[in-house]
Amino acid sequence: MAASTAPGELGLSITGLGVQYPPYSLGPDCLDILSKRYYPESPAMKKVLAINRYTGIDQRSSIGNPDHPLVNQPNSPTVDELHKVFMSDGVPLAVEASRKAMAEARVEPNQITHMVSTTCTDSANPGYDHFVAKELGLSDRLEKVLLHGIGCSGGLAALRTAANLCLGHKARGKPARILVLALEVSTIMVRSELESINALQETRIGIALFSDCASAVVLSNGIGEEPGKPAIYDLLGWENRVIPDSEHDLGFDVDPMGWKVVLSPRVPVLAKASLQPTYTDLLSSFQDQLPSSYQKPADFDWAMHPGGATILSGAESAMGLTPEHMRASYDTYINHGNSSSATIFSVLNRLREKDMDALAPDGKVKEYIVGCAFGPGINVEMCMLKRRMNCPTTTTTGLDTPPETDDSEGPGPGSSAGSEDGESIEGDKEDKKEKFISEALDNVELD
Repeated sequence: MAASTAPGELGLSITGLGVQYPPYSLGPDCLDILSKRYYPESPAMKKVLAINRYTGIDQRSSIGNPDHPLVNQPNSPTVDELHKVFMSDGVPLAVEASRKAMAEARVEPNQITHMVSTTCTDSANPGYDHFVAKELGLSDRLEKVLLHGIGCSGGLAALRTAANLCLGHKARGKPARILVLALEVSTIMVRSELESINALQETRIGIALFSDCASAVVLSNGIGEEPGKPAIYDLLGWENRVIPDSEHDLGFDVDPMGWKVVLSPRVPVLAKASLQPTYTDLLSSFQDQLPSSYQKPADFDWAMHPGGATILSGAESAMGLTPEHMRASYDTYINHGNSSSATIFSVLNRLREKDMDALAPDGKVKEYIVGCAFGPGINVEMCMLKRRMNCPTTTTTGLDTPPETDDSEGPGPGSSAGSEDGESIEGDKEDKKEKFISEALDNVELD
């Protein structure tokens, strides 16, 4: 459903944003370590490991390393075992991301009216959102919604759902402060995927792309806000659709050993073809009320969910964009990997940081931003955001990790906890531009 009102008329603003990555980082060699430790060499395994070295990802954020007990059992962990780790290691990430968003929004727990959450890497009743809300001290009258079945598009789908709830409260003259939360713990399913590669001789590349993260935003409908209170982004409108006959191309199927990634070679082609019509419908909903300088796709900054290198390069080709238009997407992909639904808020968080401004096309930061993500279905989510140009820009860069805890094993081979994203974008603007383009590896294929 597209918004049909003028920019800013909805009165919806993102007033707080928080991202929490876990403390470990998996280099490409970590997959080699587990493969050699438990599985024989085979054509399919060799192909997956070769693709793993050329995804364009330097490191994937993870709750553990190759020596984590869960991935070093004789057999792949069960759904029950995966759920326990999701709760013990994932929920604290979600709590911390939420606290960051609420602190920036300057809202107290009793001011949060709704909570819209999503995940595709766990399923339980009550859902993980119940335990996050309890830890945050949110009201027992809190209105909660937990979205499932939407995978990587979950972050924007949750934001869209929260926006409609905000508008419902606004129509009733009531304030809404909605905590929108995404949590994914994907890396613990590595043994299940390796097992399938070995047994079925399939080229399954999800394990080379996915990572762990929690991210959150606070969305406000403006009623009752103190005058002059800063916001990060205004949410102006949205558009979503399903690509026909594509449900078998992208998915996350349930399995006794967790969930199995479904990712066909058609995904980049289908995603690329859907961008222009979705963008056209989104833009038309504003009825020429955007500034005249914002019409073509390249007039905007883009917060594209970095599902893979071919998704980003496909967007460049289809929409006439450069890597600099999607600089925060590339940076997040290179330094953290694809954290499914939690990634899009991480991209938006990265986009507002000072070092990203230096990489803007022609050195000019765009006031308007298009957000986009793809999920199982295939679902396409797109939204229009307006950057609050007077909002203080964050200066935090690098891996956003929780405080160190006692760990008897310590970081394993290939992990580099605490490394900083900022190190990858030092130097003058031209050096940064060349590095981003070279690291994008936009010719990597999925098949």
